[in-house]
Amino acid sequence: MITCTFENRGKASLRHVVVHAIVEKDGTLLLVKRAGPILETGKWSLPSGFMDRDETAGEAIIREILEETGWQCEVISLFRINTNPNRPKEDRQNISIEFICKPIKKIGDPDKENSQVEWIAFEKLLPVDEFAFDHGESVRLYLNHKKSPVSLPIFT
Repeated sequence: MITCTFENRGKASLRHVVVHAIVEKDGTLLLVKRAGPILETGKWSLPSGFMDRDETAGEAIIREILEETGWQCEVISLFRINTNPNRPKEDRQNISIEFICKPIKKIGDPDKENSQVEWIAFEKLLPVDEFAFDHGESVRLYLNHKKSPVSLPIFT
């Protein structure tokens, strides 16, 4: 949570905004394995991160994918907006904006925030509850959407 002090000196706890990427190529998803000392170390997650000041959500996800994976991508569509205040495994109550992105080309090396970057086939994905945070739920929703398309974005 972010503590914000208003003009009248009142204070409130506000929620962080994060972006998540679902990057698919030939029946595989681009995933990262989180490295210490960050939360959920050793677990797989979608490329993701906090929005920086003065950037749009679309700019943030393109930056995060490149930083975490070395892949240049383009945003295809908005997939999901998750505002659930009871998200598992964290107390920050992040609001996530999730995008479907298309890989263009690998142009760099990943940062040290992750120990592995892999394209993992749909049939070899981990169970939902073994992903970091609630990223497994996003993967499940995406795979369901691939089988039976729903109107996007999904709001939760």
